[in-house]
Amino acid sequence: MSFLSLQDVSFSYDQNHLIVDEINFELEKGKFHSLLGKSGCGKTTLLKLAAGLLVPNKGTIQLQRERMKPSNHIGFVFQSPTLLEWKTVLENVLLPVSLKRKVMKEDREKAESLLEGMGLASTMQKYPMMLSGGQQSRVSIARALIQTPSLLFLDEPFAALDAITREELQEDLRRICDQNQMTVLFVTHDISEAVYLSDRLAVMEAGRIILDLAINMQDRRNPKIRYTQNFNEMCLKIRNVISGENR
Repeated sequence: MSFLSLQDVSFSYDQNHLIVDEINFELEKGKFHSLLGKSGCGKTTLLKLAAGLLVPNKGTIQLQRERMKPSNHIGFVFQSPTLLEWKTVLENVLLPVSLKRKVMKEDREKAESLLEGMGLASTMQKYPMMLSGGQQSRVSIARALIQTPSLLFLDEPFAALDAITREELQEDLRRICDQNQMTVLFVTHDISEAVYLSDRLAVMEAGRIILDLAINMQDRRNPKIRYTQNFNEMCLKIRNVISGENR
């Protein structure tokens, strides 16, 4: 049974151009799902609809059979880390809690644990301007996880990073999601990133899903899988779908 269900969902900012066109899409509980597609295909809009940040013009979106709406059970990581420059790393991670209530000792301990787990123990009292791009991205992920969301949405969070840092963050993200059995919807342009991270991926084009594919490969948690023949054949298959060569 699906955890998050989108049924016949359409969305447009005006009547002349559908950005999301009658999409049916299911997210399975505890699985990592990715959305791929060229710029302008509608994947970020679909992500925002799924997260309850936008309301569809048509169709229904349900989380465990209830109408989807923003809540503490949902985490969102944007393309830019969007950290507050005047707050420390620890304060930034605790921000979602402090906006709702007084920060407790348990909250601070959890934030410290998240930062330690992402290799940021030495940065807790630093300010964002003192961090590298990769470190800032790790802080934004920790902030999204501070309230233990059951559902995590990420909109190209590693797009501006160098290749090595990007791979390190992919491994951090996958490990954390596995440990917490988190349901994830991840938007990316990077085919190999999607194949490496995902249990299932979908390709969008012109507001529609044109491919929905389970990723079944052995030894998926080994970073060296990126350089195997099966992995690269899967990436090529998906690239051909995006470019239109397999249709």
